[in-house]
Amino acid sequence: MIHVLVVDDVPVMAEHYAYDLRRVGGYHTCIAATGDEALEVLSREPVDCVVLDLEMPGTDGFEVLRTMKQRGIETPVIVYTGTGSYDRCVQAVRQGALGFIDKAEHIERVVQEIAQAVSRGRMLAELKTLRGRAGAETPLIGDSMPMRMLRGLIEKLAPIPSGVLILGESGTGKELVARELHRLGAGEKHPLVVVNSAALPEHLVESELFGHERGAFTGADRLRKGAFETAAAGTLFLDEVGELPASVQAKLLRVLEDHTVTRVGGDRPTRVRARIVAATNRDLEREVEAGTFRQDLFYRLNVHIIRVPPLRERLSDLPQLVEHLLVDITTRFGVRPISAPPEVVARLARYDWARNNVREIRNCLERMVIATDGLQLGLDDIPEEIREQGEAEPPGALPDQSTLKELRLQAERRIVVDALDANQWHISQTARQLGLADHSSLLKIMRRHDLRRASNK
Repeated sequence: MIHVLVVDDVPVMAEHYAYDLRRVGGYHTCIAATGDEALEVLSREPVDCVVLDLEMPGTDGFEVLRTMKQRGIETPVIVYTGTGSYDRCVQAVRQGALGFIDKAEHIERVVQEIAQAVSRGRMLAELKTLRGRAGAETPLIGDSMPMRMLRGLIEKLAPIPSGVLILGESGTGKELVARELHRLGAGEKHPLVVVNSAALPEHLVESELFGHERGAFTGADRLRKGAFETAAAGTLFLDEVGELPASVQAKLLRVLEDHTVTRVGGDRPTRVRARIVAATNRDLEREVEAGTFRQDLFYRLNVHIIRVPPLRERLSDLPQLVEHLLVDITTRFGVRPISAPPEVVARLARYDWARNNVREIRNCLERMVIATDGLQLGLDDIPEEIREQGEAEPPGALPDQSTLKELRLQAERRIVVDALDANQWHISQTARQLGLADHSSLLKIMRRHDLRRASNK
């Protein structure tokens, strides 16, 4: 049942409204004679909508709206007036009220307005909840040390307007990193424009990036803004930037230096403000040495570098990743939830996912979901080529019955030992490389794993 609070300093009017709302709308109603009383009711009782008189002595309707906003009370409000002052009603709407009515309106319309206000209020609350979840739950799944370091670096770089170069093997999630940089940086106020350089025909790359004027080439029947202009003050993500042809590399360099673009067929430069985030699975330094990628462009792009770890470097994330992917797959397919027991996850962990990393394991799990007849995946559901490679247990492979905690600890130990070896067991230097707060944080981890230089393991 909908609960409505009627606020009016004229008791007869308030009681009459409350009675009619119960009679016609079937609402549960309560009454407040002052603004202060209304705020007290809102603080202790569940109210779905407020019908608020603006003209009251002491704390009037405007003050009630301001106080509700200050206290974070998001109950929908409809203001009503008997003076016919619609300018003041419009002012109240600007301060947060969802609508206004005249006290002389038929009660049927008032009931309809309340129902619409309650419905809209619930939708806004649901949208806020969904946005909060989207902000709290990053798509970068995993609690391993490499993933914690990756998320920490993203958080540091997100508010900085400088360019970022994302490096990583195919399927590691480079676009997810770019989207997270945008979400934590420019955010929803500005656009994120994604351009897959490898997917564009060479003759259309310039038009896609820089735009074109009408008549610039056959088929250009209208002016078109390019990706730089469309991104405005947001983020332009250039995926597979290593695939850009040499001619476009030169023009891209000029844009990065001058912060202006000139559309194909045009002669007027346009100022651009977008932050450039580029990604590639190629070794650009080798491409520079081979002469296939411009050195000056490479230095322009790699102001900050983020390396996305491959799946083999964060195997402890596999149980959590598999669980997340299965939920996503079964939801998308519209089938019942399906789980993967530890022995299946362990067998998957023995396979080399280097060809396509997370994307490859997602495709594998889709095949398994389609193949299985039960609510739990079995070893026989694993595709034959993956199952056969996993049967030959490599050195250091994860045992079939490993728990999530055990998998994480094993991966953490392996990462710390490798980092210590790389830094000749220099504690402070290793702590900095691992992104830890100080050397004492690393010492705690070393004690947890009983790591000493004498044993070196």
